[in-house]
Amino acid sequence: MKKLHGKIAVVTGGTSGLGLAAARQFVDEGAYVFITGRRQAELDAAVQRIGNNICGVQGDVSNLADLDLLYRKVEHTKGRIDVLLANAGSGEFVPLGEISEAHFDSTFNVNVKGVLFTVQKALPLMADGGSIILMGSATGSRGTPALSVYAATKAAVRSFARNWTLDLKHRRIRVNVISPGPIATPGLDHLIPNAEQRTKVQAMMVSAIPLGRLGEAGEVAKVAAFLASDDSSFVTGIELFVDGGMAQI
Repeated sequence: MKKLHGKIAVVTGGTSGLGLAAARQFVDEGAYVFITGRRQAELDAAVQRIGNNICGVQGDVSNLADLDLLYRKVEHTKGRIDVLLANAGSGEFVPLGEISEAHFDSTFNVNVKGVLFTVQKALPLMADGGSIILMGSATGSRGTPALSVYAATKAAVRSFARNWTLDLKHRRIRVNVISPGPIATPGLDHLIPNAEQRTKVQAMMVSAIPLGRLGEAGEVAKVAAFLASDDSSFVTGIELFVDGGMAQI
């Protein structure tokens, strides 16, 4: 039997990159998956790519009304959530001295406020013994030039997991964090729009990774499936790095 057979999962930010890969992995492992995205065309394309046992719900996780619509759809369609992957996030390189209030607000609204209310609003539908997975980042544990605001949001996500593990222990809901290093996704490319500069920065990233390469979205998705499944039934409160060793040395 597939490890997520019969489970109902929600993946925010599921239209590309890590979220899309995780949603596909969950479906391949037997789950029915709801994904979110801000742009309808990209959402429709993601649903079509995955094909079966998938439902797209348009919305922005920093908008609480959109989260309410998401969970009403889940409730009316399936009635519960077994697995929640709070993946939606955003970030950009902005060095200290150039950080604007708008940059700070937009990054914290999605990466911190969005994660908080994605989880809190899901709780009435979460099955006891379910799994909540938060998408962190290796940058939350190591310094990276010009990424201080993004890194601070991911440190907050790690703190959420520690506290929510205790808040939800009476319901046996496990809360864990996946912290990827540099992964070859459209999101990584978006951080550095200039192609020439992107090549140089990614080469610097690879030089700091003991395994000597960027990660693949599918490698993170397999870790997400492990944390979503009963294979990790005695795992909670952890931060699991998928970073080729970058944050470990």
